[in-house]
Amino acid sequence: MLAAAGVVALVAYLISQAADPFRTSPALDIPSYVQNSSSLRGNTYKVVGEVSDSLAWSPTAGRLIAVAVDGGSRILPVQVSPEFSSVNIQKGQQFAFLLEVDENGILKTKDLKKP
Repeated sequence: MLAAAGVVALVAYLISQAADPFRTSPALDIPSYVQNSSSLRGNTYKVVGEVSDSLAWSPTAGRLIAVAVDGGSRILPVQVSPEFSSVNIQKGQQFAFLLEVDENGILKTKDLKKP
């Protein structure tokens, strides 16, 4: 009986880990990013959030979107590069982002998935 419970717990854990497409990347420390984004330059982080607005678009730079995180209490600007132009990104959609903090402190998308 105890072994069966252990197997069930292991399966549940593995399923939860498989649901996180960027499980090997650390989560962005949002307060640290807001306070001093330059200190995180060159690092890659994961963020899960809801698209709250589309801010700008350029054929060369891609899209700039606003992503609500922490239950909507914070909004992060995220640049989605043109390589993701085939992805339909609309207000209200949830995404898991793999983001790099560039040399100017801008969050640039390296990958994105719908959770």
